[in-house]
Amino acid sequence: MNQEQILGSVATDMSSDIETTLRPYYFTANRAKQLGRTAFHPDTSTLWCSLSASGIAFGFRGTTCILRLTADSAYQTGTAAAVRYAVYLNDKLIADAQLLEPERTVILHSNGDVISWVRLIKLSEAEHSALGIREICVMASPELRQNEQQKIFLPEAPKPHLIEFIGDSITCGYGVDGQNGEVFQTANENAEKSFAYLTAKQLNADYSMVSYSGYGIISGYTADGIANIQHLLPPFYSLIGHGSAIIEERCRIDENCWDFSIQPDLIVLNLGTNDASFTGTDAEKQNGFAKAYCSFLKTIREKNPAAPILCTLGIMGQMLCDAVELAVSRYITETCDSNIRTMRFAMQSESDGMSVDCHPSAVTHEKAAARLCNEIRVWLGW
Repeated sequence: MNQEQILGSVATDMSSDIETTLRPYYFTANRAKQLGRTAFHPDTSTLWCSLSASGIAFGFRGTTCILRLTADSAYQTGTAAAVRYAVYLNDKLIADAQLLEPERTVILHSNGDVISWVRLIKLSEAEHSALGIREICVMASPELRQNEQQKIFLPEAPKPHLIEFIGDSITCGYGVDGQNGEVFQTANENAEKSFAYLTAKQLNADYSMVSYSGYGIISGYTADGIANIQHLLPPFYSLIGHGSAIIEERCRIDENCWDFSIQPDLIVLNLGTNDASFTGTDAEKQNGFAKAYCSFLKTIREKNPAAPILCTLGIMGQMLCDAVELAVSRYITETCDSNIRTMRFAMQSESDGMSVDCHPSAVTHEKAAARLCNEIRVWLGW
């Protein structure tokens, strides 16, 4: 029996006593902090989490908290593409599962006399599936129910800094819970084990991840030498998410734009691994990559006027590291913006293990996070 079955995985498992004393609350900003980019649909009162590690974090005072979750159309694909998520209660992992049905209820029990802290995090990436949060329900004493809602709910406090990570499968934590030779599924993808999430955690920073497996600047991953222009990240940078699954039975997450009202304190860009499958060592193609990279940096700066930008590459190959450095040099010359620098990761080692499709193992991600944390501390003094 898994943890969710112990807690009661569907609403019909709940007793009538719980049902009659629970009060449903819809998501609002004063009840839960949003983690990363999320999209609220007011017509259905549903908060949609698409990008890797997006979710919510909040505290509640009561004996029982129930999260009502809903899936997009990807649940029908089973473990191949259905959304994977984790739920923590007071930093203890309560559920790590995939949403394999249209709706699910997760029940959390706690001491009603103190505030309990909940984090719901999407572990899989945007391209495959999205997670909807319909309601947060709490069973509380009559005294609490008569008070203001803020005394029942408390959003997690903002952390000292916010980092935006822009990347590909490495940032997503692609296949990190599987072994090389296995087939990729969202079941073995885990954003919490990615270098990006680990870096934010070690620096006590909030985060936002804009990352898609197989995507690049001028070409997504290609095996035939032809540019894969269907999988380019820049066109989707201004969206809350991008994927093929249908939400609310009628639309896609792509229809939701990000307004950039929340500005990061640092942007970490890790793109080029997939482009290298197209450019190879061809000097003309590499120069084309550098030009497009420089152009994307200008877009990033337009949306984020003040944030330092750290351009990284190298974990799965260093073929385009020189091109990234060239792009940054061109950007500085053309814009006179020096609030930017580059950093090369060490290449992954077979001795540290390989995950699905030769992607970085958990050990490699940990080493990369340590390298990145040191760079950020030296540069920004965090």
